[in-house]
Amino acid sequence: MKNRYILFLGLAAVAASCTKDFEEFNTDTKNPSKVAGEALFSNAELTLTDQVNSTDVNLNVFKLFAQYWTETTYTDEANYDIINRAIPDFLFREYYRGFLRDFQEADSLIAKETTVTETEQAEKANKHAIIEMLVSYSYSNLVDIFGDVPYKQALNINNIAPRYDPGDSIYYDLIRRVTAAVASIDTTAGSFGTTDLIYGGDTGKWRKFGNSLLLRLGITLADYNPALSRTTVQAALAGGVFTSNADNALLKYLTAIHTNPIYQDVVQSGRNDFVPANTIVNLMNTRQDPRRPFYFTAQAGGVYTGGIYGASSPYSQYSHIAGSISSPDFPGILLTYDEVLFYLAEAAARGYTVGGTPQQYYNSAVTASITFWGGTPAQAAAYLATPSVAYANAASGASWQQKIGTQEYIAFYARGLEGFNTWRRLDYPVLNVAPAITSYAQIPKRFTYPVNEQTLNKANYEAASQHVGGDLLTTRVFWDVKDPVQAP
Repeated sequence: MKNRYILFLGLAAVAASCTKDFEEFNTDTKNPSKVAGEALFSNAELTLTDQVNSTDVNLNVFKLFAQYWTETTYTDEANYDIINRAIPDFLFREYYRGFLRDFQEADSLIAKETTVTETEQAEKANKHAIIEMLVSYSYSNLVDIFGDVPYKQALNINNIAPRYDPGDSIYYDLIRRVTAAVASIDTTAGSFGTTDLIYGGDTGKWRKFGNSLLLRLGITLADYNPALSRTTVQAALAGGVFTSNADNALLKYLTAIHTNPIYQDVVQSGRNDFVPANTIVNLMNTRQDPRRPFYFTAQAGGVYTGGIYGASSPYSQYSHIAGSISSPDFPGILLTYDEVLFYLAEAAARGYTVGGTPQQYYNSAVTASITFWGGTPAQAAAYLATPSVAYANAASGASWQQKIGTQEYIAFYARGLEGFNTWRRLDYPVLNVAPAITSYAQIPKRFTYPVNEQTLNKANYEAASQHVGGDLLTTRVFWDVKDPVQAP
């Protein structure tokens, strides 16, 4: 009996050992079934920055819509054909199923983490606040691109047909969310540490980012809801916005492995699909802009020549994208100091109390842009003294919208959506009419909704289309309330 008991124990031990071995053998240690919230946050930061900075014609064509670039051979996108490649579908999916879903899951996992000390609790609260800011940034982009979009019912796997929320109500809620997130940040405590690819967990920087984002949201509402715009802008400034280029929200790409998407599309692809458009090149040439060497390559004799927007523009005949912007480690840009200063210049021009004059903020914004790109303060001062650039030059007859809008547009060269937004908000600069359209009024004001939404979420798509005024490229988003003040 004793021998049988020993044999049973031996067989049980062997069985347990085999079970453990089989479990280990069947576990994929390189692809864990559970992912830490911090890791999902890092991935969402990276995917968001990739999308915002990409020039992949399947994902992001706003450098074309803003007429910063044009195409060399295949000119569909420069002529506003976004259906052939189903660009709205890809972009929609990238936002919702990509980084917004990752931000949501990261927030949920972090909420479940056990905290013991007050320091851990403060760090956890900071993580939630930072995610709120980036989620709000992402949704504001979606509204700027489409108008009404799924918001309150979005990201629910049990609801595959979410309702679309009005763009203005989304903006109002984003202002509330960002305001609350900024107020909850404890700058004496940490957050994500090195898993934060933008600020390395620096909560002081994130507070400035939140207020600067609040400023952007507020100024975007200026023509639609002036009262809320004023209070939001002034609250953001009082809370502390960016104060130098050191505060810029940039993601540092690597020279290999994960490189800037501009480098991937312009250099690594081996294709020559893009050249700078004559729209921006001519604008900068007439002003002898010192940023030209950082934006474009020069041709023989130091001449900068842009391709004809929307027309076939052979690569060999025009300036190219400068190496400074198409290098593998050129940073991904989300929000910058010069952007903040331009918004404050606009706010001052509108009569908001922002502690400075339009000219002061305008001069500081142009200087910040030039030095960010590699120019010197002396170059900025000389540039600002030229009649076509000087803010207070009465002889030019230019409105503040034209002055600020033109320089804001030039500064946003690497940021297609922001450049497109500037043109829609301030109606400057004057863009070119692409060959596929016949009038200035036909230049797009938004993206049409994804085709998949028209079939898979038909009732809500139709309601949203009716609410925005028709699912057309020429339909304005809610904050774009004015006709262009100057059209050729």
